Amino acid sequence: MDTSFPIFEKYSYIPIIAGPTASGKSALALEICRKACGELVCADSMQIYKYLDVGTAKDTKDEIGDVPHYMTDIIEPGENFSVYDYVSTAIPIIRDILTRGKLPVVCGGTGQYISSLLYGLDYGTGDEEAEAEATSKLTDEFEQNGIDPLYSRLKEIDPEAADKIDPQNTRRVIRALAVYDALGITFTEKNKQSKVNGPEFPFKVFMIDWDREVLYDRINRRVGIMIDNGIVDEAKKLLENNVDRKSTCWQAIGYKEMLKYLEGEETLEQAADRIRIGTRHYAKRQLTWLRSMGGDVTPVKPDDPEINAKIVLDLCRKK
Repeated sequence: MDTSFPIFEKYSYIPIIAGPTASGKSALALEICRKACGELVCADSMQIYKYLDVGTAKDTKDEIGDVPHYMTDIIEPGENFSVYDYVSTAIPIIRDILTRGKLPVVCGGTGQYISSLLYGLDYGTGDEEAEAEATSKLTDEFEQNGIDPLYSRLKEIDPEAADKIDPQNTRRVIRALAVYDALGITFTEKNKQSKVNGPEFPFKVFMIDWDREVLYDRINRRVGIMIDNGIVDEAKKLLENNVDRKSTCWQAIGYKEMLKYLEGEETLEQAADRIRIGTRHYAKRQLTWLRSMGGDVTPVKPDDPEINAKIVLDLCRKK
């Protein structure tokens, strides 16, 4: 663990602001950046895509202001971007921020990104050729038989991983099985082994802990705002640009539901209802993931961002 940078004379930890969708992570992270001359590093697997602004709830230019912002809008829709890719890209950015004497502030709700930073997880298999071959075979199986047989197999060989992976997240189900087929060990065991070297830097995770019903109400209202702000147009652009419907960006909640509306199979209100339901389910999985990390996650009350920013910085500050 590298703590040789001057910022660690003042702070013991780099804060990671986590929590479910619609919990106010960005507002808190931006306030921390303003108070501590920090720079924001996104940890959201959908905000990495260019042009998908409304459906992924990216911060607006007005919200960002003069806070430097990284790891959003970095790849084209349709491209793949693994957890390994995220870590390989984010760690050098964090190191550069530290080198310039600034405090990195990580913000996002993608559990694998957060875990990989916090624990120093290595998502490479060490045998990329075998993994690629396994992935190709599993993808063929998926195209012939659907995801259900693959997910059932994952539950049998690695129930712990299956509990954390959405059955409809084809890419992650195939990835977990490909690791097993390539290495002969489960995805869960691979993750445990990858913790041996520890994290690159000292991180501390904070979770904005809303009452569930209040959070769900915030989600329902956010979906209405997304419709008003143009998620339909963003989904149309994906169709017009012939983005592969099996690609990750089409799996983002909001866009996959819009597809049925655009193809005339549902009304806009039906699609919006499915987005609300899907987002609430996703938020529940995010909470389950974070709570499974136990004492490694510090909950903060859903208070004013200015108040919580002070709390987070006090807890990260060197004693």
